[in-house]
Amino acid sequence: MRKLTAMLRRAGRRRGIETDAERIQQLFREEAPRQLPLVEDAMGKQARALLLQLDAACEAVDGLARATEEAFRSHPDAAIMLSFPGIGPQVGARILGEIGDDRSRFATAGGLKAYAGSAPITRASGKRRYVGRRFVKNNRLNHVGHLWAFASLSGSTGADAHYRRRRAGGDWHMQALRHLFNRMLGQLHHCLLARVPFDEVVAFPPPAQAG
Repeated sequence: MRKLTAMLRRAGRRRGIETDAERIQQLFREEAPRQLPLVEDAMGKQARALLLQLDAACEAVDGLARATEEAFRSHPDAAIMLSFPGIGPQVGARILGEIGDDRSRFATAGGLKAYAGSAPITRASGKRRYVGRRFVKNNRLNHVGHLWAFASLSGSTGADAHYRRRRAGGDWHMQALRHLFNRMLGQLHHCLLARVPFDEVVAFPPPAQAG
């Protein structure tokens, strides 16, 4: 049992380790259909070969992650981006890779938000008016933006309060995250242009100052 729990911890498991270890141990003890010895031996060799390939792939991914983090931390924008709640080296590198470091590329925060797909799109025809999400966008930036917004909930009281207000107002989970991403992206645009770090009070002013 100790070996199984240690193996699960090394694999990154954090919850329900003892329960899973007991379940796995029970499965190993149960009778199972068998193959001929030569077939079982061949299947075992195939499994070992696949595990060696998996280990090599995992090693390559870890090496790429280390190289990405090292390159990102050496970038002039890294300190500003890492000052934002929810942005770590990997998320920051992905965002920087999509928006680039040419600050004249997006003249306004609205342009960056539209590019990321976080800003809603409005269509009007006569008396009808439709406000919805954008389908034409940078999907990679949009995806990492939602990861950023979700991670910021535990790192920023303002972000968490903003998300909860949107949920209380009727937004679904993804709608509230998209709105939070939209707000944080506007702050990122400002901070990168002004060369200042993230400021919680500026990004999410107290209610008495919000008007």
